[in-house]
Amino acid sequence: MKFIHTSDWQIGRTFRFADDDTLGALQAERLEVIRRLGLLARQEGAAHVLVAGDVYEHETPAERTLHQPIERMRDFADIQWHLIPGNHDADQPEGVWARLARSGLPENVTVHREPGPILIDTAHNAWALPAVLKRRHVLTDLTAYMDEAETPPDALRIGLAHGSVVGFGGEVESEHNPVALDRARRAGLAYLALGDWHGFCQIDARTIYSGTPETDRFTTGGGGGGGGGEAVVVTLHGPRAEPEIKRHRTGRYTWKKLDDVVLTSEQDILALDARIRSIAPDNPGAVLVWAAVSGLLSVDDMALYESNILKRLSGAVACLRLTGAPQLSAGLDDLDRFGSGGAVRAAAEHLLAQSEAGGAEGQLASEALQRLFLFWQEMGAQAG
Repeated sequence: MKFIHTSDWQIGRTFRFADDDTLGALQAERLEVIRRLGLLARQEGAAHVLVAGDVYEHETPAERTLHQPIERMRDFADIQWHLIPGNHDADQPEGVWARLARSGLPENVTVHREPGPILIDTAHNAWALPAVLKRRHVLTDLTAYMDEAETPPDALRIGLAHGSVVGFGGEVESEHNPVALDRARRAGLAYLALGDWHGFCQIDARTIYSGTPETDRFTTGGGGGGGGGEAVVVTLHGPRAEPEIKRHRTGRYTWKKLDDVVLTSEQDILALDARIRSIAPDNPGAVLVWAAVSGLLSVDDMALYESNILKRLSGAVACLRLTGAPQLSAGLDDLDRFGSGGAVRAAAEHLLAQSEAGGAEGQLASEALQRLFLFWQEMGAQAG
């Protein structure tokens, strides 16, 4: 038996750092990735897609948001989609799943709202064992019932849960939505499909976090990193055989975090430009970058930074989020750009004196002087 394991779609998620255009594009891609999951299932010959919770970002999405993922799954009538509630979209009374049940679901979409074995594939004697969150946080292990859940002999038992594996990697045990580290072994599961962590993580041969299919956070690693952007193709050769796992890239966007970017020269600026453009050279418009920037630049280098980074590069990538900024290094010799006298020269001298005095007012004066230099250069270029 072959199926796709995915989770944490979080349809309707907002990103506060993004402008309206970028936010709209990111939200649209979280819907578009459902189509890519359906196409992946067809390509791989997988008849089922298992979604391990957090289909939605909120328990009370707007009506249009409520139906958007369902309609995209409806388009793949040859694929059976199996959904469970997660901590973001727990099965609350009058919540998201109750609303969908009232409005009706396509025949190829099943929401598992109660625990217990359910036959999902007769040909392969495959049974889903869902754990169902009725609240955002619970203190009990909802997968515990799987140990005693009865299925026919030689059944493929596939657990489906949303929560935190207890004690994995030596970390402090999670207090909320715990999942036993050895649940797959104790319950005789052929596979345990988990959601909650947004990056792919293999706990053991049968216990897997798929991660979110569209990257949603900045990471310092390459590609999707810990932020997801993948789905898992699972092949089960038998109830006791070790499952075959294949990871597939499904995300469009690449999120990259750059720490401690220090700019002190033209070479540093050009290197930063090249570094960001090299993340996805064939598609820079699908790159989001968060960089922590500092340093000290001359007047000419500050103009280059403004042109190459703040204007051109910002327009090339999907999002350029900058924390901090290089400071202007200017002296009396630089003021000669404004001439030997006049109101502009006098204003620049005053700002330079204030900036050298330091403090909050000095910072503001330095920024104002920087803008004045850049404006003056632009005016000169236009006049030329």
